[in-house]
Amino acid sequence: MKLVLASKNAKKLVEMNTILSQLGIEVCSEAEAGVDIDVEETGTTFEENSLLKAQAVMQASGMPAIADDSGLCVDALQGAPGVYSARYGGEGLDDVGRYRLLLENMEGQSPRTAKFVSVITCCFPNGDVISARGECPGTITYAPFGEGGFGYDPVFFLPGLKKTMAQLTPEEKNAVSHRGQALEAFKVKLEEYLSK
Repeated sequence: MKLVLASKNAKKLVEMNTILSQLGIEVCSEAEAGVDIDVEETGTTFEENSLLKAQAVMQASGMPAIADDSGLCVDALQGAPGVYSARYGGEGLDDVGRYRLLLENMEGQSPRTAKFVSVITCCFPNGDVISARGECPGTITYAPFGEGGFGYDPVFFLPGLKKTMAQLTPEEKNAVSHRGQALEAFKVKLEEYLSK
């Protein structure tokens, strides 16, 4: 089976393929499916935005589409940046700019507890929808550490591993990350769906 990833993020494509290839599923990019659309993420939850993206790309490609909506929820910031994680601080900021802004906003704040959340949704042309959620708890560091990952990974510390997400190998990250957990849960639901 082939799914189209409703994202232009090449690193997400690699993560999805690593986990879903175990089921014999290939995840291709929008470009490979001949699709180039920007979906407006108007939802107020990860579930809503994930569904919006998967539906739009499924309709545009005519193929089953898989979308991930994920973000960082910080307790001291009342759950911010949340669904706005990729747009935190406005259009002009890159990953480094966004996590620097987060660290500035966290000055003097406690607790520093946070969680990464990921919701994976797959929409099929026949109208069926499969969805799964994963969460990864941690804390926000005072400075960035590590070269790996992307987004807020350098400032997200995993107390159990005594490393930031950016200090993990891709295998370690997939084993504990919110997206890894959501994909594992999704994989189980997809196996059940395909065996019907």
